[in-house]
Amino acid sequence: MITFERVNKHYGALHVLQDINLTVNRGEVVVICGPSGSGKSTLLRTINRLEKIDDGAIHVGGQKIPTREREVNRFRQGIGFVFQNFNLFPHLTALENVTLAMRQLLGISRDDADAAGVRLLARVGLQEKAHSRPDQLSGGQQQRVAIARALGMKPPLILFDEPTSALDPEMVGEVLAVMRELAQDGMTMVCVTHEMGFAREVADRVIFMADGAILEDAPPEQFFTQPNCARLKSFLSDVRHA
Repeated sequence: MITFERVNKHYGALHVLQDINLTVNRGEVVVICGPSGSGKSTLLRTINRLEKIDDGAIHVGGQKIPTREREVNRFRQGIGFVFQNFNLFPHLTALENVTLAMRQLLGISRDDADAAGVRLLARVGLQEKAHSRPDQLSGGQQQRVAIARALGMKPPLILFDEPTSALDPEMVGEVLAVMRELAQDGMTMVCVTHEMGFAREVADRVIFMADGAILEDAPPEQFFTQPNCARLKSFLSDVRHA
């Protein structure tokens, strides 16, 4: 589904992605973790070209990521993206947030989009909140609306950029539960998260980044019980004692 070939990215003198080589297979759940400033969110955002790369190549679904703006916009329609801070339109209801792109980008009629939107909200446990605005929803509910919105475009791939980091602790579980269901349904998912319990339980592979490089890429059991690099051992120790 995704391949990185010697991808590099700089912010001025800062080398934030260093020779990244990575493959994500269709149907895989891949969790990316690491300390702040490791490059993990930048890596995620290069997949749908929210961040441009300086050299190397990224392919998604066998297609090299385009560079022309019109082609990029069309390309992004096939990738769901769930942001840390929800990015819902505050003046629209939950249902309107879910259906807006379906109507404007896919050309679906309002009635059909509304019917699909209600089904998607039901899927994330929020059918009764269809006509509530974001300021009437909890953080966890807003993030679940954002997931439903991403699903509305029927993407083969969804990217999650620290989807629970802006939530109060009691709301984290409801969002992770929806993500678990998506994983069980076979959705290809790449998740930047600090939720190590989710990584251990749901991920097919866990990737550890530091200083712009991938230092470890392993199945969860090996990742958590037999880490190879010292940086990862230190990171896991810090997480356990946090």
